[in-house]
Amino acid sequence: MEFTELIRTRRSIRSYEETVVPHEDLVKILTEAQQAPSWKNQQTSRCYVAETRETLEHLRQTGLPAFNQKSSAGAVLIVTTFVPDIVGFTDGEPVNEAGNFWGAYDLGLHDAYLVLAASNAGYDTLIMGIRDAEAIRKELQIPENEQIMSVIALGKKAKEPSDRPRKALEEVVRFF
Repeated sequence: MEFTELIRTRRSIRSYEETVVPHEDLVKILTEAQQAPSWKNQQTSRCYVAETRETLEHLRQTGLPAFNQKSSAGAVLIVTTFVPDIVGFTDGEPVNEAGNFWGAYDLGLHDAYLVLAASNAGYDTLIMGIRDAEAIRKELQIPENEQIMSVIALGKKAKEPSDRPRKALEEVVRFF
């Protein structure tokens, strides 16, 4: 798919078909997501993939509120994290006022690549930020030194979403 069309048509999906995402497809998508730029190529983004039915159901029930459980039913779940205090730091000190926001920034780039790679491979996604981090940490054995940021549902949409309006460019961009 042409890149312009890919970014124009990608949508957050809240209704998935009950299908299995082949492991090979997940590997390909996650490998492509690794190509995202990161501060000094530190690559502190991490992914934890729940793909077995048992893990998925338990993770949904313990780690997601009811509305996100419903929105992600039928999809694989990918939890994304980053290792703090590395990106945006030199000798243990933040290089500027952003500090660990740089790690979150890098993870955001990674996640953008992930959802676009998924879309390019014919899958749909939903990035969820409302979750129970400690329940997710326990279920997926995520180390304490990682900051859990999002849960990304990945699967095949059950119905076509409507277009979401975007603000006029003049509202969000200033040229000098």
